[in-house]
Amino acid sequence: MGGSLLDQISKLPLAERIELVEDVWDSIAAEAEELPVPESHREELARRREAHREQPGRTRSWEEVRRRLWSEE
Repeated sequence: MGGSLLDQISKLPLAERIELVEDVWDSIAAEAEELPVPESHREELARRREAHREQPGRTRSWEEVRRRLWSEE
């Protein structure tokens, strides 16, 4: 097979490319626990947890956030 992998993928029908991306993403997700989490991410999560503990009323549910995002279109 000639050409780069991307060239070969680009020749696939759109539906097959989407399926390929889904398959690749699933394979990444299956190994996600093996990825190291940067210390800066851990620190940010700890900061956000503490902020939530101090002021739990400032949070919004995912449903509310999604509703607000869609209503602003």
